[in-house]
Amino acid sequence: PPPGAERDGAGLRRSTESEVYDDGTNTFFWRAHTLTVLFILTCALGYVTLLEETPQDTAYNTKRGIVASILVFLCFGVTQAKDGPFSRPHPAYWRFWLCVSVVYELFLIFILFQTVQDGRQFMKYIDPHLGVPLPERDYGGNCLIYDPGNETDPFHNIWDKLDGFVPAHFFGWYLKTLMIRDWWMCMIISVMFEFLEYSLEHQLPNFSECWWDHWIMDVILCNGLGIYCGMKTLSWLSLKTYKWQGLWNIPTYKGKMKRIVFQFTPYSWVKFEWKPASSLRRWLAVCGIIFVFLLAELNTFYLKFVLWMPPEHYLVLLRLVFFVNVGGVAMREIYDFMDDPKFHKKLGQQAWLVAAITATEFLIVVKYDPHTLTLSLPFYITQCWILGIILVLTWTAWRFFIRDITLRYKEIRRQKQEHKYEKDKCLSNGDRHSPVLDEQNGNKPRERKL
Repeated sequence: PPPGAERDGAGLRRSTESEVYDDGTNTFFWRAHTLTVLFILTCALGYVTLLEETPQDTAYNTKRGIVASILVFLCFGVTQAKDGPFSRPHPAYWRFWLCVSVVYELFLIFILFQTVQDGRQFMKYIDPHLGVPLPERDYGGNCLIYDPGNETDPFHNIWDKLDGFVPAHFFGWYLKTLMIRDWWMCMIISVMFEFLEYSLEHQLPNFSECWWDHWIMDVILCNGLGIYCGMKTLSWLSLKTYKWQGLWNIPTYKGKMKRIVFQFTPYSWVKFEWKPASSLRRWLAVCGIIFVFLLAELNTFYLKFVLWMPPEHYLVLLRLVFFVNVGGVAMREIYDFMDDPKFHKKLGQQAWLVAAITATEFLIVVKYDPHTLTLSLPFYITQCWILGIILVLTWTAWRFFIRDITLRYKEIRRQKQEHKYEKDKCLSNGDRHSPVLDEQNGNKPRERKL
C-alpha cells in the first residue's frame, strides 16, 4: 500500500479518510431507473411530435430545438455517465452537473468561433436585453471612511459599498473553503486576488476599490469570516461519525427526519493534506491549482466585460452556481490524482472539464478584447510582480535543489566523521584487529582462541 494508507475490512483506505459504517440498504431511491427515464423521455417526444402543432416561428423553433437537445443529453448523462467521487445527496445529482459542464464547454467553444460582433449579438437569443455595451461601476473615488463634508450621513461611503456582493463574498469563500479544505491555500488565494485587483484596475474600472474595501471588508471581514466558518465546518465534518442506515430500518420518526437531513451531508470525509513543500511535483501542482483558481475568478469579471453582461444578470449568478457545484468534485479528483497516483492514473473527468472551461473562458476574453488585456501595467506594479516571481523561484530552487544537495553533503560528511571516530577509537585502544577495521579493510574478523 502507498504511504498514509492502511488496511481495513473494506480494503485499502487512507489514514486521512474517515471510517464509514453502512448497512448496505439499497432502496428505490438508489436504484438505477434507466428504463423509466427512457420511457418518460419517449412519451414527451411523442407528445411534441404527434399532438403539438409546430409554430411557424423559425427563431422560436430553433431555441426550442436546442433546449430539447440539451435536455435529452442531460437525461442520458444522469442515467448513464460515470459516477464521480461524491454520492450525496445522490450520484445522479453530480452526474447532472458533469453533463452541464459538457454543455457549458460546448457553448463556450461555439462563442469562441464567432466574430466579436456576432458573439455579443448571439447573447440576445438568450436575453433580448443583452448585446448592448454597459458602463462599469467604479468602486473607488472618495475613500474617506468618515466624510465630514456630508453632515446628513458621514458614513455614506461605507453604506455605498454594502451591496449584495458583500454576503456573496462571505458565502462564496465559505464554499471555497469546503472545496480546498486548507486554511493557508484559501488565505493565499484571497490575498493574491486583491493584489490582482490592484494590478489590473487600469484595465477594468470594476477592480478600482478603496484600500479599506480591499483589506478590511474583503480580506478580513467577508473572506476571512467565510474561511473561518468554513474551517469550523471542516473540523466538524472530520470528527463526525459516518454511520448510515436505511430510512425504513430506523424505528423512530425523529431518527428518520435526522436521516433525511443528513442525506445532504457527505457520505464520508477525506481530510486534504496538500503538503506543498514535500516534493517538487506537489509544489508545482499546488501552484497550478492556485493559478487556475485565480484565473477562474478573473474570468468572472472579464467575461461579463467583453460579453456586455451587467454584474447582477442571472447568467453571471448561474455561472457562479455552476462552479460551486463542480468545483468541489474537481478539487477532490485533483487531490486523489496527487495523493494516490498509483490508483488514479488519470485526471478525473470533472477536473478535466473545469480546467478546459477555465482555459476556454480566458481564450474568449483574449479574442473579444485583446486591447484591454494588452494595456501595459504601471511600472511599480511590474516591479512588484517581478520581485514576487523572483522570490518564488528562488525559494523553489533552494527548497528542492540547493537544500537537498546541502543535506546530502552534510549526511556524507557526518558518516565520514563517524567512521573516522570509530577508527581512531580502535587505534587508541590498541585493538589492531578490531571487527570495524577488518570490515573497512575488506578482511574477515579473526576468531579468538579460547
